[in-house]
Amino acid sequence: MSRLDSFIRRLQAQRSMLDWAADRIEGQEGLVLELGLGNGRTYDHLRERLPGREIHVFERNPSPNPRSMPPRHLLVVGEMEETLPAFAARHAGAAALIHVDVTTGVPDRDHLAFAWLPDHVAALAKPGGLVVTGWQLDHPAFEAVPLPDDVPDGRYFAYRRR
Repeated sequence: MSRLDSFIRRLQAQRSMLDWAADRIEGQEGLVLELGLGNGRTYDHLRERLPGREIHVFERNPSPNPRSMPPRHLLVVGEMEETLPAFAARHAGAAALIHVDVTTGVPDRDHLAFAWLPDHVAALAKPGGLVVTGWQLDHPAFEAVPLPDDVPDGRYFAYRRR
């Protein structure tokens, strides 16, 4: 499979997962967190799917499409390894949905670069909260959740906070 085909499959799975997750948290209290802004496509999609909800976005160096820039008060700028613990000090166990979109596309590199991330995500998710991500988050606080039928195994992952 070409990298282009793989990219298209990832985006289709990502959209499916975000739609699925937005439906699952409808009517639930809790924060929505977007870890990684990039061009802002997934943030924009979440904003459309979850109107009226504040979506806190974490990004080291924000430079999205201008139409996808979060409001200043919801954008946390800096290295997530530093900004997530500071945010968790104020909002531990408060997130109903966390979308982790910080992959490089190279799984071995991601697991090394982001080995610290699962602990921070677990600290932020509320009991019963959903975590959707493009790579596996091995953590005892998470239980895997079955994916929507149109998302191939291994393409995206979903977890519920115990």
